[in-house]
Amino acid sequence: MIEGLQADRPAASRLAYVTLVTNADYALGAKALLRSISLTGTDADSVVLHTGGVAGEDLAPLRALGARLVQVDLLPTSTSFNEAHARDRLHGLAPFTKGGKPRFHTPLDNFAKLRLWQLVEYERVVFIDADALMLKNCDRLFHYPEFSAAPNVYESLADFHRMNSGVFTARPSVATFDMMLAELDTPGAFWRRTDQTFLQHFFPDWHGLPVFDNMLQYVWFNMPELWSWPAIHILHYQYEKPWQDDHPKAEKLAPLIALWEAFAGDGPVPVIASLPGPQG
Repeated sequence: MIEGLQADRPAASRLAYVTLVTNADYALGAKALLRSISLTGTDADSVVLHTGGVAGEDLAPLRALGARLVQVDLLPTSTSFNEAHARDRLHGLAPFTKGGKPRFHTPLDNFAKLRLWQLVEYERVVFIDADALMLKNCDRLFHYPEFSAAPNVYESLADFHRMNSGVFTARPSVATFDMMLAELDTPGAFWRRTDQTFLQHFFPDWHGLPVFDNMLQYVWFNMPELWSWPAIHILHYQYEKPWQDDHPKAEKLAPLIALWEAFAGDGPVPVIASLPGPQG
C-alpha cells in the first residue's frame, strides 16, 4: 500500500477517471459526475479520492454507482504553508472578483488531488473536478500527453494563456509525486489559485485541450457565441455550485442547474445536442 492512500478494492482497468471529494457537498457533486461518466459507456475505472472526514453515508451513493473509493491523507505540508492557504487568508490575499466560492470550498484541500500521481496501478488517468458533468464520451483524453488541460476561458479570449485544473490528463508516477512535494512547499510558497497555479508552474509547457473538454459555466452568459451543446464534452460548474440553496446566479444559470439536477437524480437525462443555447 502506498503511503497516504487506502483503496476499497483493486483496480479493474489501466485507465481511470479520477475526482476528489473532501466534504458532503462535493460528494453530491461527485454523484452526478459519476452517473454522467457511466452513461457515456466507458470501460475505464471511476475513482473517487476522498479525505478521511467524509462520512460513510455520503460515500455510499458513490460506491453504488461503481466508483472505486480511495481514502487519501492531506499532503504533509508545513504549518506556514497551511496558514498561507487557509481559506480566509488566501481569499483575502487573492480575492475572487468574477464569481463567488461557496463556504464549503476549502482551498487547502485542493492540493490533495496531487495524490492521483500515486495511483501507479493506472497507466493513464483523467482528473475531473466533482463539480462537473461528462456529456460525451471522453476516452480519447487518455491518449493525450501529460500534462494536458483546457484554458481558463470564461470571460474573454485573453484568458487562453491560463489553464484550468478542473480537467487534466496525467501519468501516475511516484517520482513525479515526490518532485511535486519538493517543489510545492518551499519557504514563502504561495499558490494564488492553489493546485491550479501550482500545476501551471510545475508543467509550464502544458498541452492545451479544447475549451469544450472543460466548458466553464460562465461562458453561458459571458461568451454565448462560444457555447455549442453538440461540441461540449465536459461541463464544469466553476464558482457557484448547482446544488447551492443560496445560489446568487441561479436565474442566469437556470438551464445548466436543471441539467445538473437531471444527472444528480435517477430519472432520464435530456438529449444534450437538442438543448437550446444561451440565446435559444
